[in-house]
Amino acid sequence: MALIVQKYGGTSMGSVERIENVAERVIRARKQGDDVVVVVSAMSGETNRLLGLAKAISERPTPRELDMLLSTGEQVSIALLAMALNKRGYPALSYTGSQVKIQTDRSYTKARITHIDDEKIRAMIALGKVVIIAGFQGVDEDGNITTLGRGGSDTTAVAVAAALKADECQIYTDVDGVYTTDPRMEPKARKLDRITFEEMLEMASLGSKVLQIRSVEFAGKYKVPLRVLSSFEDGEGTLISLEEEIMEAAIITGIAFSRDEAQINVIDVPDEPGVAYKILGPVGDANINVDMIIQNIGENGKTDFTFTVPRTEYEQTIEILKQHLYDVQGVIIEGSDIAKVSVVGVGMRSHAAVASTMFKALAKEGVNIRMISTSEIKISVGIDEKYLELAVRTLHDAFALDKVK
Repeated sequence: MALIVQKYGGTSMGSVERIENVAERVIRARKQGDDVVVVVSAMSGETNRLLGLAKAISERPTPRELDMLLSTGEQVSIALLAMALNKRGYPALSYTGSQVKIQTDRSYTKARITHIDDEKIRAMIALGKVVIIAGFQGVDEDGNITTLGRGGSDTTAVAVAAALKADECQIYTDVDGVYTTDPRMEPKARKLDRITFEEMLEMASLGSKVLQIRSVEFAGKYKVPLRVLSSFEDGEGTLISLEEEIMEAAIITGIAFSRDEAQINVIDVPDEPGVAYKILGPVGDANINVDMIIQNIGENGKTDFTFTVPRTEYEQTIEILKQHLYDVQGVIIEGSDIAKVSVVGVGMRSHAAVASTMFKALAKEGVNIRMISTSEIKISVGIDEKYLELAVRTLHDAFALDKVK
């Protein structure tokens, strides 16, 4: 007998019919002899509907009341799923994040889980109940309801699995696993049977939207095996596990990409110690994530500085630079939108020539590389957005990712 935590997203819970389908999947696991804890999101579109109501009342609703409102979406889902299971003769109980209790910090709308009291969950499992928990929400030390941010139900599920020391955390979604790249971009993309936590974390941070980044971090930290599965068709999905559990890692596992990058150039800044901090320090203080960075070799005591930020935070970054650049005496050349394409794979640690293969393939197709950043398991390049689809398909072919290794 195994203890399984299953998570179902908004699409999986999008209608009464789909909730009935989720109940059947839960029952299937119970019939195999497994104990099951279920974490669910609000029905698809519900969180946006609630946000719309809030904005209709106030352009800037207070964060505490916004969390109070948004948390109600999951309360509907958990109750309906419990009803569906009880109707079928499988006793189930639903709990909100505050009832379980999922303890968080006080950061409304983007809270982080600090502790889960698993006593009630274990007691109900021992009585043969299916426990259904509202994802995306918790409670702070003062009893205020908090939410975990977009995709927070994934994090709830992984945290519950870690607290219970579950055998596996299964994330049911509208895709049947993790692919070598987005199949909508490259039809030859192949579903992966396994991927490491590190690779999945890189893929998620670089643009793959299969799993929330924080949930992957949590799973890796507490060594919770994750499996991504489809809510709508049967299959083994993709298992996300430790590197040592994957005997022979492929050199490159996947291609991730993002359209949401903006490039900013600051030229003629003094070529001296501390200049990078003077430019990027105020940007970081505003909690804006700076990604790829290039500082050119200095000439005549001056240098040029180029970096990328999320496109949605481009205007804010420019304003911050204008306010602080007098400390540097540089000139802002307001940049342009770019795309980022990344190759990811733990096999890069023990194989040379990945970069040369990547750059050669892009050069052959006339794709100009504007920026480069690396880690030990990924290489990212900034390119003109118009070449994004071409670059993804070219690299997918260059590393033969459509073929089973």
